[in-house]
Amino acid sequence: MFNIRVYGILTGRNREILVSDEFIRGKQYTKFPGGGLEFGEGTRDCLKREFREEMDLDVRITDHLYTTDFFQMSAFNPEHQIISIYYRVEALEEIKVPIRTKLFDFDEAQMEIYKRTGETETFRFISWDSFSSESVSLPIDKVVADILKSS
Repeated sequence: MFNIRVYGILTGRNREILVSDEFIRGKQYTKFPGGGLEFGEGTRDCLKREFREEMDLDVRITDHLYTTDFFQMSAFNPEHQIISIYYRVEALEEIKVPIRTKLFDFDEAQMEIYKRTGETETFRFISWDSFSSESVSLPIDKVVADILKSS
């Protein structure tokens, strides 16, 4: 079974990179914002929906950056192969959600969400100089981080 994921690379005013710090099933991950493709939607529509749901943010999808070109098994379901698609995105409005400065800085409301759903997330920017493949947790995100740094 294939699990298709779509992620956005949003660069801030000073070239910093937006990441999502997430608490999922008792583990912490830093990844690019985005999520799963739903039946009946295209990849660009998926990414716009994910930014609206996760950040209440309208974005413009610009360039395709990368699509997984190697086998990656899901960390959550060994019967699923992950295919991730990455696009550059631009914010069409000011970001409304809190932007954190510390790693995994969840507030009380976010921890309440975690207690109910087993998942929660928060967002932060990483400066361009500090950003690397070590900044993100997922194997495919690491490939994309290297692509970003080499461009």
